[in-house]
Amino acid sequence: MKKMLTLTFLLLIFAFPAQAEVSCRPLEERPVKIEAWMAKKKLPQFREMRREYGRMGSTYVSIFTYPGNNPSRVVAIGRCVPAYIARHALETTLHYYGSISHLVNQGFVAPHWMGLATSLFSENSQRPITRQQLNRLLDPSLGTQEFHALYQNMTVQEQMVEGFGMRVPNPKLLK
Repeated sequence: MKKMLTLTFLLLIFAFPAQAEVSCRPLEERPVKIEAWMAKKKLPQFREMRREYGRMGSTYVSIFTYPGNNPSRVVAIGRCVPAYIARHALETTLHYYGSISHLVNQGFVAPHWMGLATSLFSENSQRPITRQQLNRLLDPSLGTQEFHALYQNMTVQEQMVEGFGMRVPNPKLLK
């Protein structure tokens, strides 16, 4: 009986994919989780970095020590992170790390989560970003919806990727 219920549940999940995305919960209910990685040489700045990342409020900040000299320059922003918090975190990341090289597609990120200087995502999940594109994201006139529309536009996944020494269909897009 238990196997039958499990099988039925799995069939329902895969046969009827979720409808439109669920709306974002308010920050009072679900604060933004910010996780940042820092180089060991920046350990004396730990408290300052944590305070600066959390300055906008409605956030939980965790900072981890990166085992190498320089953490990656990859940033991931969930779709429910308000633009003002995302911009502040991007500016703070630029201040401490000097640059941002890639953005992660929001399909791989929890809605109320940000990863800064993260190496949690495969290269196929990331898209390179130029300084001009980053400046467009940092534009304070963008509302949250416009910010995320621009972010999503900058992180569209490639149809074909490198794999096994040749170009193959992106496995993250297979249905």
